Amino acid sequence: MESPEKPPTFWQVLHSVMAAAFGVQSGKNRTRDFTHGKPSQFLLLGLLFTGVFALTLFAIVKLVLHFAGV
Repeated sequence: MESPEKPPTFWQVLHSVMAAAFGVQSGKNRTRDFTHGKPSQFLLLGLLFTGVFALTLFAIVKLVLHFAGV
């Protein structure tokens, strides 16, 4: 079991950002994040995740339109 005083790892922060983006964050993880996490980490990964997500959607739409002949 991990120590409650330790800040969240990179993978835990990434997991929290992804879970929050889809609205499925657990109460335990949210408490850990607000108690021991640094806001800058969540902000940076949140912006990066949003950018990658938007670019992925854009690429999928372009691909579908290409195959549809539009």
